[in-house]
Amino acid sequence: MDPATLIGIALAFGSLFAMITIEGGQIASILLPAPMVLVFGATIAVGIAGGTIRDAISAFKAVPGAFVGKTTPPRQVIDQIVGLAEKARSAGLLALEQEADNVDDPFLRGALQNIADGTDGDELRILLEDELATRTKASRNASKFFTSLGGYAPTVGIIGTVISLTHVLENLDTPSTLGPMIAAAFVATLWGLLSANFLWLPIGNRLKRLSDIEVERMTLLLEGALAVQAGSQPRLLGERLRAMVPAESSKSSKAGKTDKAAKSLAKAA
Repeated sequence: MDPATLIGIALAFGSLFAMITIEGGQIASILLPAPMVLVFGATIAVGIAGGTIRDAISAFKAVPGAFVGKTTPPRQVIDQIVGLAEKARSAGLLALEQEADNVDDPFLRGALQNIADGTDGDELRILLEDELATRTKASRNASKFFTSLGGYAPTVGIIGTVISLTHVLENLDTPSTLGPMIAAAFVATLWGLLSANFLWLPIGNRLKRLSDIEVERMTLLLEGALAVQAGSQPRLLGERLRAMVPAESSKSSKAGKTDKAAKSLAKAA
């Protein structure tokens, strides 16, 4: 679990409340139901209007994943592929059918099943690339939905402020209430900016980043599965896949292998 989104949003709102408190204000002064209902309700509504109901449902279903942020380390994927390559070289490609039953990831499971069934390499690549593109498109749609909310929210906030100021102008005959009413009028703009920059845009960017990480993982699986089918030597395959990931991940992978080797030597001793 990567709690970056939770930590970031909590710190952002914490900084806001700290500023209000330091300046001697009241947090309750910005927690006004009317502007909050308008900003959140209308922003989500126009976001839905800009797409389809299915897009909106899929986007909100993706929100828990943005906060949990579960990802698979590249070294774990590489070790899994290398293990499958060793199995294929020792027991043949048909042995991968049994391995497929023990794999949780449907993408890799389907690839192994097709390899065991004797699917042509070019056809398998096309099949896996199409599935990768479909998954990427679905995850990117969720990211675009929340990014669009981040664009709508400030404008909706301004609309709320204009409405409130119109109400203020209707009550110019009561000067004693003008100050609080004007202050309350700008709360809608505040929540428009806050929701965009503290919620919608971070969630949209987070979903996009998780999508990129998932694409990288699936690309490793795709290239690894095709190499296994072609009979690549496991050690060389591992080196090739490690070359496809950033240096930090590659170092982690090598460190993991070093630790594993050290433990093996210790047991042998």
